Amino acid sequence: MNRTTRSVVIGGSSGMGLATAKLLTSDGGDVVLVGRSLERLEAARTALGGDVETIVADIGDRDQVSAMFARVGRCDHVVVTAANLAYGPIAELAEQDVMRGVRSKLLGPIFVAQECATRLESGGSITFTTGIAAQRPMRGGSSAAMVNSGLEGLVRALAIELAPLRVNAVSPGWTDTPIWDSMASITPERKRELFDQMANRLPVGRIGAVEDVAEAIVYLMRNRFTTGTVLDVDGGHRLV
Repeated sequence: MNRTTRSVVIGGSSGMGLATAKLLTSDGGDVVLVGRSLERLEAARTALGGDVETIVADIGDRDQVSAMFARVGRCDHVVVTAANLAYGPIAELAEQDVMRGVRSKLLGPIFVAQECATRLESGGSITFTTGIAAQRPMRGGSSAAMVNSGLEGLVRALAIELAPLRVNAVSPGWTDTPIWDSMASITPERKRELFDQMANRLPVGRIGAVEDVAEAIVYLMRNRFTTGTVLDVDGGHRLV
């Protein structure tokens, strides 16, 4: 009898992470959800039918990452969709705002790699999420461009250093996630306006859904001949 695949989804309480967890559990996988908010994790557990383990942890804190993987133990795959990015004019970004992004998308991934490398089973993988900002930065998005670009370089380096474990990333384009709703400067009306404008530019004619990204993450988890790759899931944004 085949062993159940055990996956850890960091940032799994909402958005792309939760959509990934849904795909994995629908295929019978064992999933551990990790996030910073107990309330959101409990809501995610309910959405998944209640049969998942949840751990509260901030991956920007090395001690919390270490304690989290000590609880997880052996696993097959680790997915990191967590992000805590600051947007705004570069001259107005405070150091703590920039460091939020650095901790969530650079230091956090390093801590994760350090802690899970010896716990991943043979054939295991780590999959991160970067973003279109690495290739097509927008005004007010310098911090996001910096950390996403850095993470893409880290993915290639880890693929060599941690081999034969596989390390990849998905780079989403504009995707309708809860992050947009948390931006103080974006009203629902402005969000619809921005999405309509971008959809009209994109070759696919629409904004991304979290399910689009989740399918790409699961592909990278399962394809054993892919490593050191950043997979663009952006509707063609990088081309226009």
